Amino acid sequence: MKTVYVVGTCDTKGSELRYLRDLIRNAGCDVVLVDVSVSEFHGEAADVDVQPLEVARFHPNPPKAEELKDRGKAVAAMSQALVEFIRSREDVEGIIGAGGTGGTALIAPAMRALPIGTPKVLVSTVASGNVAPYVGPTDISMMYSVTDVSGLNRISRVVLANAAHSIAGMVLNKPTVASDERPAIGLTMFGVTTPCVQAVTRALESEFDCLVFHATGTGGQSFEKLADSGLLVGGIDVSTTEVCDYLVGGVFPCTADRFGAFARTKLPYVGSCGALDMVNFGAMDTVPIEFRSRRLHVHNPQVTLMRTTPEECNRIGEWIGERLNLCEGPVRFLMPELGVSAIDAPGQPFHDPEADAALFAALERTIRRTGKRQLTRIPLHINHPQFAELLVTNLHEALREH
Repeated sequence: MKTVYVVGTCDTKGSELRYLRDLIRNAGCDVVLVDVSVSEFHGEAADVDVQPLEVARFHPNPPKAEELKDRGKAVAAMSQALVEFIRSREDVEGIIGAGGTGGTALIAPAMRALPIGTPKVLVSTVASGNVAPYVGPTDISMMYSVTDVSGLNRISRVVLANAAHSIAGMVLNKPTVASDERPAIGLTMFGVTTPCVQAVTRALESEFDCLVFHATGTGGQSFEKLADSGLLVGGIDVSTTEVCDYLVGGVFPCTADRFGAFARTKLPYVGSCGALDMVNFGAMDTVPIEFRSRRLHVHNPQVTLMRTTPEECNRIGEWIGERLNLCEGPVRFLMPELGVSAIDAPGQPFHDPEADAALFAALERTIRRTGKRQLTRIPLHINHPQFAELLVTNLHEALREH
C-alpha cells in the first residue's frame, strides 16, 4: 500500500481531517492521521494514528510547559517537532494537510523538508494570497479552501474531496525514473547569462540531464534544494546574482543559506559571477527613493536593474568567498574578466571595469584556495563560447575528483 500522511490539528479540524483520510483510504491508499494540536486542554483524540505528544517528543529542544501557553510559541514548537517527525518516517509516499493561518504555518515546514517529487497538498485559507513563505523552493500544491476550514459544508466537502483525490492520484500514479537515466546537473541562469548557460547545456545534454533554474531568489533555493535532496551529482552555478539582491535590497534575493547545500553535501560545484553587476527591482516607479539617482536600466516594463557599485561588489565578493570557504568538496569558481552579463561589456549600459575589478579582488582576497577549492581569472566575457567550454571542462574535473 502507498502511505499518505494526513496532518492537522484535530482539536479544531478533526471532521475535515477524518473526511480527507476516509476519501484517500477509499481511493486505495494506506493513511496515517497525525494530530498536531497544541491546545493544552486537548487530550488524545479518538481514531488518530499519531497523537500530539508523540510528535512533540521529536522536538530537539522541547520548550517549557509555561512557554507553550503562548499559542504562537506552541505552534512554532510543534512545527519544528513535526519536521523532525516527518524526517524520521520512511513510509511517507505523500502528505496532505488542511488549516487556517496557524495550521498552514505549522504544517508547511514539514512538507518543505520532504524531497522534491514527494506529493504534497495543503488546503489553506491563505492559498489565494502570497504563498511564497509557505511553498518556498519546493513542489507543494496549495489549494484555496474558499470557506474557512471550520466544519464540513457543501463547499468544503467539494474542495477537500478534490484535494483528497489529487493526493491519492499523485501517490498512486507516481512516475518511475529509469535506472539508466542520465545523472542530473543543476545550472542557474538569468536573462543576461542565457547564451552561456545554453552553450553549457548543449555541451552536456548527451551526458547529463541538465536542470536549469531561473535565478530569481526561489530559483536558487530550488537549485540547492535538489542538491540537498540527493537529486543532483553536481552544479554549475553560472548566475550567482541573487546575492546582490540579498545584500543590497533587491526583489530576487537568496537566503543566508546560499551555497549551503554544497557545503553540506560536498557535491562538485562550479560557479561564476553571472549578473553580479545588477540588483533587481520591479517597475521603475517601485525603485526605492534612495536608489533613484543610481545607474538604472529598464529590462522590461516590470523589471528595473541597478548597477552594483565597486563598494557593493567588494561586499558581494567577500560574502560569496566566505560561503565557498565552507565547501569541502571540489569547488571551481571562474571569474570572466571581460564582463559578467550581457549588459556588462563595452558599449553596454552596465559596463564598469572598476566595479568588476573590485568584485574579482574581493573574491581573490577572501577565498582560501586549496587543491580542491580553485579560483581562476578568465580573460573572456561570460557569454563567450570558450567561457562555456571552460565551465564544462571544470565540471568534468570536479566530478572526477569527487
